[in-house]
Amino acid sequence: MAKFTVFFKNKAVQSYIYDSGIVRIGRDSSNDLVIDNLTVAPAHAIITINKDNCIVKQLSDNSPLIVNNEKIDETFLQNNDTITIGKYSIIYSTTESVMPDIDTFSFNNKDVERLNSKLEEKVNIPNANLQVMDGQHIGRILPLKKSMTRFGHTGNGIVIISKRKDGYFMSSLETDMNILINQKPLADQTIQLKNNDIILINNISMQFFLEQ
Repeated sequence: MAKFTVFFKNKAVQSYIYDSGIVRIGRDSSNDLVIDNLTVAPAHAIITINKDNCIVKQLSDNSPLIVNNEKIDETFLQNNDTITIGKYSIIYSTTESVMPDIDTFSFNNKDVERLNSKLEEKVNIPNANLQVMDGQHIGRILPLKKSMTRFGHTGNGIVIISKRKDGYFMSSLETDMNILINQKPLADQTIQLKNNDIILINNISMQFFLEQ
């Protein structure tokens, strides 16, 4: 599990937990980790999380990315690494707790406790599933238990469904593919899923539904 805690002026202001997948970082609201500040590019960096490692990558030469005070284009992250983006710092942790170097950060523990409480609220939103509506796997239930779930195959359409405090959101990693929600193209949007929405990925129809 990967945890990212965002600091501004030595104060924890946001915190996110992801199991795996792609995490987009930037100023634009379509990102997974949003930092609404002009020192941050609309699409600043991308983090790839899988079972064995976590990689952060700069998206533009005009948008500097610094890890542990060193400017980088791409690197593997280690527990408690510090990512600097604009005027903000992000602590990466592989555990539930964040323990940054106290010489680098001085913060109120209540800030982190408050953020952890918000994360618990996010995790405790109603469970949701996708049900396959056609094809050889018709009727199959696909649970959306993780913070981020990936569906599809490269070249045929890949989508990410993110579980957040305020619901489930879907975005595409391949915007040129014919991925539909309720018969409308997803394209480069991030859309909040509603109960009984119909999703078409790689010609397979699935229905999103919340557990009662």
